[in-house]
Amino acid sequence: MFPIHRPRRLRRTEAIRRMVRETVLTPDDLIYPLFVTTGKGVKKPISSMPGCFQQSTDEVVKTVKEIHSLGIPSVILFGIPEHKDELGSSAYDPNGVVQNAIKAIKDAVPELLVITDVCMCEYTSHGHCGIVNAGEVLNDPTLKLLQKEALSHAQAGADMVAPSDMMDGRVAAIREILDSEGYSHVPIMSYAAKYASAFYGPFREAAESAPQFGDRRSYQMDPPNRREALKEVALDIEEGADIVMVKPALSYLDVISDVKDNFDIPVAAYNVSGEYSLVKAAAQLGWIDHDRVMLEILTSIKRAGADMILTYFAPQAARLLG
Repeated sequence: MFPIHRPRRLRRTEAIRRMVRETVLTPDDLIYPLFVTTGKGVKKPISSMPGCFQQSTDEVVKTVKEIHSLGIPSVILFGIPEHKDELGSSAYDPNGVVQNAIKAIKDAVPELLVITDVCMCEYTSHGHCGIVNAGEVLNDPTLKLLQKEALSHAQAGADMVAPSDMMDGRVAAIREILDSEGYSHVPIMSYAAKYASAFYGPFREAAESAPQFGDRRSYQMDPPNRREALKEVALDIEEGADIVMVKPALSYLDVISDVKDNFDIPVAAYNVSGEYSLVKAAAQLGWIDHDRVMLEILTSIKRAGADMILTYFAPQAARLLG
């Protein structure tokens, strides 16, 4: 007796598969991270992240023009300053590397949405995400510095700010300063569930932000914890976050799904450096089909519930997706 139900009928041709496809990935889903450094004509390859670079502002402008032409709607900026100190003063310098890049990008491609990472780790001499005293990262004093950094980005023309430091109360503090200074229209994308992950290794080369002592497990989330992520997200929404993020993405698809199911707010996910580099390394060795694996990973992140994906694959994926 032949089976009544034959699911294979709807898989037989590419045309049928396209018609019944449940999750569709497009360039609109992508946000491209960029590493901005000082100087001119600088485009320094990042050895652990093939295809990614530390770029001076003039080179970043060239890159964002290409990004815009590919239909990618947004970039997020990370700064690599010339000067680092214990208080990360370059982070909130009106003429800092990110602040100058924001202005140049908005002049060159005003339609492109510019998001800025708000954190101290790239700017502090000790590499931690806040003020350090006796080996401990101090939460409340750090909030003042994050306020200054976020405000300086908004004043430079940033369309959105994204605090990634994981200090308690930082969303409320940033919302307060932005609103009081006339930037109530600037949204906050909160790194709400950011885990203390081993997948960040290549990023620390890219952003020159490795901690000089210890690690970040006292403020970033413990990877085994799932329910705690919902608490972190709820708190950030209560404090005024407009978009919440889960980071990393690939090992935390369950968390992305939980957040999407429990909150009526846009969800971002960060396909982080280690996830990117693993694919690049395996592809260079001929072990995997790079493009198929890349698109499968990005589709899985969207299928889990992400409305937007921060990924170093963005330009490559956008070319394939058209």
